[in-house]
Amino acid sequence: MKQEYKLKYGEGYLTFNLEQENVLQELHAQEIRCVEDVAQEVNAILDHPKGTLPFNQLFAAGDKVTIVVSDVTRLVKLHEFLPHIVKRLNNLGIADEDILILVATGTHRNQTPEEHQKIVGEELFNRLTIVDHDCDRSEMVYVGTTPRGTVVEVNKWVVDRKVILTGGIVHHLMAGFGGGRKSILPGVSSRQTIAQNHLHSLDPEEAHSNPLIGVGALEGNPLHEDMVDAARFVNPEFLVNAIIHTNGRIARIVGGHWLEAWEDGCQWADEKFGVPIAKQADLVIASCGGFPKDISLYQGVKSLFNAALAVKPGGTILLLAECRDGAGADEFFGWSKPLVQGTLDLDLRKNFTIPGYIFYAAVEASAKAKVVLYSTIDPELVKPMGIHGANSLEEALKLAGVNQDRQDILLMPYGGATIPSYKGK
Repeated sequence: MKQEYKLKYGEGYLTFNLEQENVLQELHAQEIRCVEDVAQEVNAILDHPKGTLPFNQLFAAGDKVTIVVSDVTRLVKLHEFLPHIVKRLNNLGIADEDILILVATGTHRNQTPEEHQKIVGEELFNRLTIVDHDCDRSEMVYVGTTPRGTVVEVNKWVVDRKVILTGGIVHHLMAGFGGGRKSILPGVSSRQTIAQNHLHSLDPEEAHSNPLIGVGALEGNPLHEDMVDAARFVNPEFLVNAIIHTNGRIARIVGGHWLEAWEDGCQWADEKFGVPIAKQADLVIASCGGFPKDISLYQGVKSLFNAALAVKPGGTILLLAECRDGAGADEFFGWSKPLVQGTLDLDLRKNFTIPGYIFYAAVEASAKAKVVLYSTIDPELVKPMGIHGANSLEEALKLAGVNQDRQDILLMPYGGATIPSYKGK
């Protein structure tokens, strides 16, 4: 018997029918009681932080404060909790003119005024100075070299000022988890620093990804450990990170020491968003969870990487990602040329970029399984990657072989936020 399923796509939904007996499981996060009173939660964290002194003992009138925030591709309900942090600073005698918002764009593009307002909320947008980090043009300051040899250059606005890190904790392909130290590196670092750090994503000896990195991997992950070493040079005064439920609400807020509080949040996120599966499936249908998770292929492939954990070798992944911003990085499809020429690994090592590695990892994922992408992207652009593109749902379902044969199916309505855990036999 067929059953109707709805999965998010852009700012709407896609509806299709599947044979109910074929669907093994829908992957959802555990039942989570979301934060009901954000103001109360934030103030409790400021008064009783993890691993550091209370907020009121760390900040005082006359301080110059930089609050680092994520860009629009990582909306973490900042507008709900940031005003309470700013209010506390104001109550301590720190005026608005002594508070600067620095958007941690990493290598991403600058934000529009409308996006700034979306990130911080209308009131703070109208009150505070907001600056986009630019990894090529911002004034950088050398703060040290990590034990792994990364020369750390950071935005001048996080030097000789008290720094508060905000953002969100989510599983991450390369760094294990987002949030925390990533607000410094790559968030507000120079392009050279970012490239040196992210080179640890590649195996030092062979032409493939470093097996020590990966979703949820922290211990022994050289990329993560190098980021931590870089953040120590800045030594932020405080951190407030949110964990967002797949329903879009704040599931938890952690705060305090920039490393200890963040690690506490990572452990919680791993427990809540890791989803055990009994077996890998013939077909995995994964939605990124809609906008902004599927704003571009650069963002959307995070769901592909998670889906690759749930599919049988040689199986099929159907990825639903609108990609209204196309690739999301100008250079992304430029890596198709060295791929076709057989020099992708060599060229990436010579000129490492984050979009280049995301491209590289997507090619690795598409080598494990047949990948069908339903999006607004021209199918010819993803063809060299081994990905079968489709601009109509009907065509995508046909390419993926949905309902054509008896098949085990796993559904991932929030592919970027749920992590399949398969222990094997």
